Amino acid sequence: MDSLSRRRFLAGAAALAGGAATGLLSGCGSSVSISKSPDELVLWYWNRSISPTLLGQAAKQIPGTDKRLRADVIGGTFDTKLRTSLAGGAYIPDISGINSNCSLYFPSEDLFTDLNELGAAEHKDKYFDWKWQLGTTPTGRLCFWPMDTGPTGFYYRSDLFKKAGLPEDPEAVSEAGSTWESWIELGQKLKKNAQASIISNASMIFGQFINASPERYFDKQNRPLYAQEGSAVRKAWDLSVQAIKAGVTGNLQISTDQNSAWVSGKTAGHIEAVWWAEILKDTAPDTSGHWRLASQPVKPGNSGGSFLTVPKTAKDPEAAFAFISWLTSPENQAATFNEIQLFPSTPGSFTSGTMKGGGKFFGPQDELSFFEQAAKEVPTTFVSTYESQVGAFALELANVETGGKDPNRAWDDAVSQTDRVLKKRGVI
Repeated sequence: MDSLSRRRFLAGAAALAGGAATGLLSGCGSSVSISKSPDELVLWYWNRSISPTLLGQAAKQIPGTDKRLRADVIGGTFDTKLRTSLAGGAYIPDISGINSNCSLYFPSEDLFTDLNELGAAEHKDKYFDWKWQLGTTPTGRLCFWPMDTGPTGFYYRSDLFKKAGLPEDPEAVSEAGSTWESWIELGQKLKKNAQASIISNASMIFGQFINASPERYFDKQNRPLYAQEGSAVRKAWDLSVQAIKAGVTGNLQISTDQNSAWVSGKTAGHIEAVWWAEILKDTAPDTSGHWRLASQPVKPGNSGGSFLTVPKTAKDPEAAFAFISWLTSPENQAATFNEIQLFPSTPGSFTSGTMKGGGKFFGPQDELSFFEQAAKEVPTTFVSTYESQVGAFALELANVETGGKDPNRAWDDAVSQTDRVLKKRGVI
């Protein structure tokens, strides 16, 4: 077995679960559909990932087809169940949701329909190009159709910024924190004058720096980039260490502690995607009216957002494609946002005139307009299937923040641990 074949074999086995190699290599000839009805397509999705109203319409008839949809909510470990079905070649849905981790399925792309073969190119201009590219495999097959997105921004408490003698207005804060270095300086003043951290922990800085970078951990040939001099990962590391040394992070590693700090004002900022607004509203309702949104340093990134896929075993791929393209039309994504707050992947949704803002949690600021602009600026990037193996960087960064571990030693340990894992998988 040559090197490339070995990589694909090991990657496929890892992606589809232990013992899945036979299912991966043998293809789908023995697959059995979940529904035996020739007129019914089965969709797997998780709660609040698709509009219940639109699912109800498709249950009667998928527009443009003579088929109807059966939508099954899959609880628990969604990926595990889907991988198991794919690997076993049986009880596979005709359509499936895929979370932001769609790159995990790249080594098994032959198990999914290339949507380009069904006319995807005719729809491409309707979607943000960076989102479209995230669902495209390294070989150029569009296996994962863009659904919702997660453009990011800097959430901050305007009242605590005022207390610290800092600018309060979103445009002024965006300008004052336009670089990571100036943003850290804001954090130092916030800590000194208002006894509040600008973010919960250093790992959040690390992750959001990478989410906003055109370069991540690997190139499209899955060759590691992280250890190279001047890599995006190294820059993210050095910046995070700088923030730790400046004392601007909250050193809060547990979600319950983070939630408590947002409520109390111990933490006055956060960098995350549009969907985090709903979490913040639920977590800290009494802070309504105090939060604002500013541009994060340099440029926005993307965090989260899901996809749809059509397995090769779908009983009617054309009808399945008709469903996913209808479901994610600009008009339907606008309606989905109004219903369950999933942020669209189609710029046309924002010009439809039907999308509704989110109330007064952010004072007079329109969060919808803010994230619409952010989504236009997200860079195109490549997420490798092997990013699931790079957790050592965040763990070692936490060791620096919580235990005072030497940053250089922590970096070397993160690189060596990641290298060791990748060598076992035949990547390097």
